Amino acid sequence: MNSNEVPEERPVKFGALRDRRTGPYIGGGALSMMADNVEHVLAYWVLWQTFHSPWLVGFQIVSHWLPYLLFSVAAGALAERFDPRRIIQIGQALFMAVSAAWGFLFLTGTLELWHACVLLVLHGVAGCLWMPAEQLLLYKFAGPKELPGAIRMNATFRSLAFLAGPVVGSALLLSIGPAAGMFVNILFYLPLTVFLWFVKLGPRNAEAAAAPPTPPRSSEKPMTFFSAFSVLGTIRRDRELLGMILLSALSAATIGAVIQNAMPEFAEGLGAGSAGLAYGVLLFANGAGGVLGGILLEATGRVPTTARTAVIAATLLGITTIVFATSSIYALSVAALLVGGVARITADATEMSIVQLRAPDDQRGRVIGAYTMFGPGMMTFSGISVAVLGSLFGLRGSVLFGGTVLTIGAIALGFFVLRPGRRGDGPERPADAEA
Repeated sequence: MNSNEVPEERPVKFGALRDRRTGPYIGGGALSMMADNVEHVLAYWVLWQTFHSPWLVGFQIVSHWLPYLLFSVAAGALAERFDPRRIIQIGQALFMAVSAAWGFLFLTGTLELWHACVLLVLHGVAGCLWMPAEQLLLYKFAGPKELPGAIRMNATFRSLAFLAGPVVGSALLLSIGPAAGMFVNILFYLPLTVFLWFVKLGPRNAEAAAAPPTPPRSSEKPMTFFSAFSVLGTIRRDRELLGMILLSALSAATIGAVIQNAMPEFAEGLGAGSAGLAYGVLLFANGAGGVLGGILLEATGRVPTTARTAVIAATLLGITTIVFATSSIYALSVAALLVGGVARITADATEMSIVQLRAPDDQRGRVIGAYTMFGPGMMTFSGISVAVLGSLFGLRGSVLFGGTVLTIGAIALGFFVLRPGRRGDGPERPADAEA
């Protein structure tokens, strides 16, 4: 190396958590995600006790994910054109308003079916507003070099929130009841909301500060709901970008949240019992793998942020799902869930990193929105597919089918994305450096 050359700095391990902006931002987001899950625990319990409606149970899944499918691109466009901090705060305010409404209806005993439907939809809309803006702001805080690590840590803390939400929700339900629990739950949304009032949005480093200023908003063409979808043309021209979005859609549509919803039947089939400690271990393993995987990925720094990594991780997730669906040995089932959790967070974090880094600067919000539409949005159909396949072959058969389709589909997408040749019009493999 020439003596005048400065060696390229490698990203600092766990650097996102040490940063004065990214660390509190990830922590506040995890608290909000936990509050999201606490609300599910409290609301779903009361809804079942009040209405005993299987139809409403299905509507809970659809109403949560359908807004992501319909409005994520538009939400990404809003985060692009306006301050993403304010978009997130609007989403958080809507979350808090829904929790307050649940609490009031529970407290007064005036809950009706139409109230529940409206609040479930509004909760889904709040999440749809939050997700694209959250990822766009993470890019602004971390910058391209530190982005993969920041996304990994954000995903890890979300996995922690998924583990903590049911525990905290159950504790509130048993100690103070669902109405008071909903009002307490509002407090968990406040740290992120308040933090975003005070945190600066300026560039993180000198290189970013020296970049040309963003053109004034008045020079931009007005964007409508439908014109925002023009970003799909950009995605279609970039094979790697398209491949990551399709990989996320495949995982969401085939597995989604199916395993968690089917866990009672698997616990009984393994002789664990749907209400015993062994059942709780299965639920814990389902989320703990994501936490373990995120920590290991960041601590080792040996897994490159490449399309190949995403494809291998998605394929491994499919294989572990097949093992879980066919296993009659409890220890093997727990191990499959743990390894599957590591594979899932590896695939998700790698896909999102590549999507953000390959997205054009002036379309990043809409590209993230498209990823959200084809990723979480496709979970809408996983609920429908498990209902249909579960009625025909049982829940175990539907999970086995999902794992098989994911494995075959991930391998096919791997051939599509990784074959030699031009990968697209985006920057040349910006995410290929080791994280």
